[in-house]
Amino acid sequence: MNPSIAQRLASVVAVVATPCVVIAVAVLLFLNPLWVAFDQGRSGVAGLTGYTPAQVQAVTGSVLSDLVFGPPNFAVPLTQGGPPILDERERSHMADVRTVILDLGLVALIAGALLVGVGVAARGRRWFWRAVALGGRVLAIGVVVVGVAFGLFFDQAFQTFHEIFFAAGTYMFDPTEKLVQLFPDQFWSETSIAISVAILILAIATTVIATRLGREPEPEAGARVGAWTP
Repeated sequence: MNPSIAQRLASVVAVVATPCVVIAVAVLLFLNPLWVAFDQGRSGVAGLTGYTPAQVQAVTGSVLSDLVFGPPNFAVPLTQGGPPILDERERSHMADVRTVILDLGLVALIAGALLVGVGVAARGRRWFWRAVALGGRVLAIGVVVVGVAFGLFFDQAFQTFHEIFFAAGTYMFDPTEKLVQLFPDQFWSETSIAISVAILILAIATTVIATRLGREPEPEAGARVGAWTP
């Protein structure tokens, strides 16, 4: 029998939602002080800023806290009662970054809710897992293509990313400014590679698992009451 319109729409939702959820999980793996401190050390941030490693860690921790939990002040001083190390334009950009992260996080939450809802409604039917597997395959191919582009043309790709999400003139900073010194090009290059690898691994794992589940015997008819039929 041909799939119903509801099933077709649900399959499309699953295909689209799967990459959104996988990407969100991968990004969350690196949006934490442990990774940031590790790669800041590799990037020589202490030498660039002139701060001690402890000061770099304290300042970065405050920036990450404002970024994730708010409020988005980003007015962290180097010493108690001192002036903010980020100027007004840098703080404004970080507030914009937080807005983008929250917006993308909302998209990921909606995608996750839709994926769970479709999965519950499908009740283990093969078409659901095949749709998830397709979403994983599409993401794996996409991350390879985008990863190669970032690897070969990092500066151009990084610029394009900012042009998409931020207003012109709000994201260009001098290398002497603290925001650039805290998060230099090497940091972003290595973090982008790490996130891409994580996305690829998760996408492949999702594809493999969903493909296997898509080959499992269909649930008994009595267990599918109310589910979409193929």
